[in-house]
Amino acid sequence: MLASIRSPWTSRLSTPITKSTYLSHRRLASSVTPVKLHYDKYIPEDGNETEAPLVILHGLLGTKRNWGSLSKAFLRDLKRPVYALDLRNHGTSPHAEPMTYLSMASDVLQFCKDLSLHKISLLGHSMGGKVAMTVALNRETPEDILSHLIVADIAPSKGKLSDEFDGYIRALKKIEESHVRTRQDAQKILEPYEKVRDPLTRAFLLTNFESSHHSPLKAKIPIDIVGRSIPEIGSFPYEPSERTWEGPTLFIKGAKSRYINDRNISIAKQFFPNMVLETLDAGHWVHSERPHEFKALVENFLQSH
Repeated sequence: MLASIRSPWTSRLSTPITKSTYLSHRRLASSVTPVKLHYDKYIPEDGNETEAPLVILHGLLGTKRNWGSLSKAFLRDLKRPVYALDLRNHGTSPHAEPMTYLSMASDVLQFCKDLSLHKISLLGHSMGGKVAMTVALNRETPEDILSHLIVADIAPSKGKLSDEFDGYIRALKKIEESHVRTRQDAQKILEPYEKVRDPLTRAFLLTNFESSHHSPLKAKIPIDIVGRSIPEIGSFPYEPSERTWEGPTLFIKGAKSRYINDRNISIAKQFFPNMVLETLDAGHWVHSERPHEFKALVENFLQSH
């Protein structure tokens, strides 16, 4: 009987789902307590705050501030509201466990409901892309909330997260344990770490600390929670045969990145049959390495679908 139960919100969802899978995800969803996400909002001149917004989700160790310039550009060109969120355990949003894709998707859904948002275009990079895909595939997502899905350089696949992120966590812990007071001293601590030798990467990591003239640098994020969650971040909560979302979907791949590859493109197509794939000459951070080209792809997609 449970295998035949369908939500009234699933016109774009195809769900060949077993009884055991259904019960598993229902138990997980019911056990999640959403947190109130912090956000930056950019509102068009007509004052519209709720119709057809673009909602942006950052990647692991990122924040809403990483998307400030692009958010303003999207507002200017699309003339629709733009919201950039801090996911749980990131930026200024609350710290909470578990840090799973189902829990983070629940936070995003609660945010959308609290603000009465409709016909959202949901854009996520890396970890944020997996959160966005989980929202799209989630049985709890009302039909009238999501209209477009945009995923930047990540696939809906399962596997060990790249070693570079383990290196990032170790580097952040070292800074916290060293009780340094200046960003210059923190930079020196990061230099020996092979995975963070790039100056831009070091600057990116240091955005997770706040400084004071009289106190050591303080981490804004719960480094231990994030570190424990690394295996989960490499995973994905659904199987290709379990759920699909049939709305318009854009994947943007970095040509120099391996997060989207020949093996997992077919998996993405099983989840998102109406997807298109675009490639930019960039690494994993496609939006920061090629911001103008990235913006053009997103805007053309939203305006033509």
